[in-house]
This record gives sequence, C-alpha cells and structure tokens, in this order.
Amino acid sequence: MSDIPDIGGRRPLPVNVEAEKSYWWCACGRSKSQPFCDGSHKGTAFGPSEFKPDATGEVWFCTCKRTAKPPLCDGSHKKL
Repeated sequence: MSDIPDIGGRRPLPVNVEAEKSYWWCACGRSKSQPFCDGSHKGTAFGPSEFKPDATGEVWFCTCKRTAKPPLCDGSHKKL
C-alpha cells in the first residue's frame, strides 16, 4: 500500500464555496469527481479531508495531491 497519493489532475480546479459548508476533498487522487471524494479511497491508507471555508467565494482546490496547503493549490502541480 503506497503512502503517496495518485495524481488526480495536473491543474487546480476553481470551486465557488459557501461559508461554513463542509466540502470533502479527495486526498487519494483516485476520485472520478475531482477535487471531491467519491469513495475511491477504500482499501488505501487515505481518506477525504474536510474543508469548511470561513467565507463564501471562489477557491482553487488541488488535484495533483502534492500541495503543502491541502486542500488548496500551492502550485506544486507545476513541478510534476
């Protein structure tokens, strides 16, 4: 079992989020519903991460799963 997640995409995805609403970010990279969890992590060491924004607005979710600021993009996909 790998401790490195799959690459779910090679660019971040913009999502309009609502303040205080829960969003479940895919941490394994296997979800077909990137950037969100669809349960594909079952059988791996990964699970989804809850993201609950303080403010309503657009955020950029990481899909490469290499960000140092999960679940948000930090530009790590540029190094893949």
